[in-house]
Amino acid sequence: MKHSISFTINGEKVHLEVEPHKTLLNMIREDLNLTGAKEGCGAGECGSCTVIVDGKAVNSCMMLAVEADGKEIITVEGLAKNGVLDALQESFINNAALQCGYCTPGMLMSAKALLMRNPKPSEEEIKEAIAGNLCRCTGYKVIVDAIKEAAEKNN
Repeated sequence: MKHSISFTINGEKVHLEVEPHKTLLNMIREDLNLTGAKEGCGAGECGSCTVIVDGKAVNSCMMLAVEADGKEIITVEGLAKNGVLDALQESFINNAALQCGYCTPGMLMSAKALLMRNPKPSEEEIKEAIAGNLCRCTGYKVIVDAIKEAAEKNN
């Protein structure tokens, strides 16, 4: 039995019928064809599926799609506006803060959620905000540097 839900994603209102057991991640990827968020672990441990729900970074593999009803969701596809990259995306490029790219969407979304609530975070706050995102390639320093640079650009 499907459930009818309505929500806003990347600024667009959406109405869908979803299975009660479907995760937010699977709904975003399969029903909306927004494939930036990745399933890494399926257990909320790696952060590759991170999206922003009502201003907070959320592991979308751990949230049911039906819980999105009435929420505002931002995915990595919603960061760029009119073909212009977000300052955070630009900073990741400028600082070579990505290698294989698998964790990058989740890192960007965790960082964006931080900058939305705290435009001038300390290095410790940045590290805490991305602590739930695993990266096997970069060593994190360049990611922290990129987030710091984006915070400076936005202020």
